[in-house]
Amino acid sequence: MTDRITALEEQIAHLARTVEDLSDVVAGQSRELATMGRRLQLLLEREAEREAAGGGAIPLADQRPPHW
Repeated sequence: MTDRITALEEQIAHLARTVEDLSDVVAGQSRELATMGRRLQLLLEREAEREAAGGGAIPLADQRPPHW
């Protein structure tokens, strides 16, 4: 019976370590996604400013395709 309890305790310790490792991975991915989101927002703002400064033409994103 003691061997079984020891084996279960070892398994729980390994599972706890795995949960901690996965938590660290998820936290890192969350930070990375936040960084990429900020960068994407800056790129979108920069592109919108560039299109607006392009001489009063309709921004490319708002133009109708030529087949309409």
